[in-house]
Amino acid sequence: MTFEFFRIRFHFKAADAVSFGDGNSANTLRGAFGTILREVACMCAGNAAGHGAVKHRSDCSFARIFEPRAVASNGPSGLADWPRPFVFRTRHLDGRTLAPGENFHFDIHLFDRQLPLHCFVDALRRLATEGLGQRRGRAMLAHMEQRDTDDQLAACLWNGADLAPLGAPSAASLEAEPCDAARVLFVTATELKCGDGLVERPEFSVLFARTRDRLSTLRALYGLGPLEIDFRAMGERAAHIQMTRCDLRDEHGVRRSSRTGQVHPLSGFTGEAEYQGALDGSGPADRLGKRRDRGGIAFPSGTRGLAAPAKQSSGLKHAFQKSCGRLAA
Repeated sequence: MTFEFFRIRFHFKAADAVSFGDGNSANTLRGAFGTILREVACMCAGNAAGHGAVKHRSDCSFARIFEPRAVASNGPSGLADWPRPFVFRTRHLDGRTLAPGENFHFDIHLFDRQLPLHCFVDALRRLATEGLGQRRGRAMLAHMEQRDTDDQLAACLWNGADLAPLGAPSAASLEAEPCDAARVLFVTATELKCGDGLVERPEFSVLFARTRDRLSTLRALYGLGPLEIDFRAMGERAAHIQMTRCDLRDEHGVRRSSRTGQVHPLSGFTGEAEYQGALDGSGPADRLGKRRDRGGIAFPSGTRGLAAPAKQSSGLKHAFQKSCGRLAA
């Protein structure tokens, strides 16, 4: 069993100084991207305002990319709002200021092969021209390429001329691997939901369930179908994993869009937690093991932040590495 995705890298050259804030480059870029995408790709009347409920046409490219709930006619039971079929990967830009003439890049991971790639190019070219980051520094979109899970060049998709089709997707394996301990880092403010509320401590069973459910949802909506696993048995096994250490800090912040003036809360906890328990590779929880050691492409439902392991090369480690967290990424 695998999880398939497309790792797309966008290369830019700064014309002005381009600055990104600490821990929120993905939030900033995604919000600005959505605003510009609405203007260049939305097919409904009055889309430029971007406020209030809008009924999108079934062929609206903006809705398909940024508001899939608006055009979805079916999906997993009880899921009113579909997760977006992409995620920004920009953590290496956090806190950086790029000098004029300096090259930089960020990745967008796509889960849906059918997404209109030209809309990403059009929106990001315009976004770069109007300005990126906190101070709206201008840049130029130079080229776009597809990378594999080892971060090697797979294909050049665009270099200013025609747009080439996507190559074969990266396939992250879900093979089992023995594990008995892991340390998870919450690098950016994380909110973890359980039931109707937020949890104060990231117990393993909750964190693992959110990751498992989001993976399965993404695969069901945009990929090969839901995970072929015993969800109940997996949950029961995860419940036996104990938290042995928890060092968290409450974070309270906001992000204000310079384009729309809207204010978005960025609150939650940061820090780290350690877990221990027997996952010997034979149980269903381990099947989420290596799935995304190099992928970094998803996040648990109801979570904002980055959860990534720091020690122990193990199945439990890989279950979180660059994959569970950063809803904003």
